[in-house]
Amino acid sequence: MKKSFFNPIFFTFFLSISCFLSTMFAESTQDSLLGSARVVFQTVEHIYKLVRLGCYNTNHFFRVDKGFVAQVADVSGGRTAPMNEEQRKEAEKTIKGEFSDVKHVRGILSMGRYSDPDSAQSSFSMLLGDAPHLDHEYAIFGKVTKGDETLKKLEELPTRREGIFVMPTERITILSTYYYDTEMETCQQDKSILKRRLAASAVEIERQRMKCFP
Repeated sequence: MKKSFFNPIFFTFFLSISCFLSTMFAESTQDSLLGSARVVFQTVEHIYKLVRLGCYNTNHFFRVDKGFVAQVADVSGGRTAPMNEEQRKEAEKTIKGEFSDVKHVRGILSMGRYSDPDSAQSSFSMLLGDAPHLDHEYAIFGKVTKGDETLKKLEELPTRREGIFVMPTERITILSTYYYDTEMETCQQDKSILKRRLAASAVEIERQRMKCFP
């Protein structure tokens, strides 16, 4: 089967990547009890830098296991576009396992790793269902705050089993990523800026695709 560079379904995820784990749950009734102090977790800071540098652009979901996880590949080997030195330096960092009491439930973002608990780099999973066996084993750093309908679309895609992994039959490319502050969400001017930034990224990715796959 011929692989397509762009999947016909385009996915948009609005991810809450907070420096304080409790603030990831905007709907929690306990939010009003939180103080002003925040703790910076290394995992969150690392992911934030990867997104800011555009490291996930042209990367892909290598694993889609319905009811379990959709997993993004490590950017070092998962991208189709070349990385610059700054991107490569951040992508090669390994992160100390920072495990918490937050539960692995649908919508949670959790770092991927090898058997070494301190081996996480840039691969992460979006939980498509509850997975209590992952609790205290994998570092949780965020939660999908908008776009559950997109998770459902991911689960509907055709897959194949390869060893212990359930993988999509077609490449699911992450076209582009960006970050934003929740206080900007109602500001039309800033929304327009973000849309233009995303469109510009898409043009550059298409240029790279045409260069590599004429």
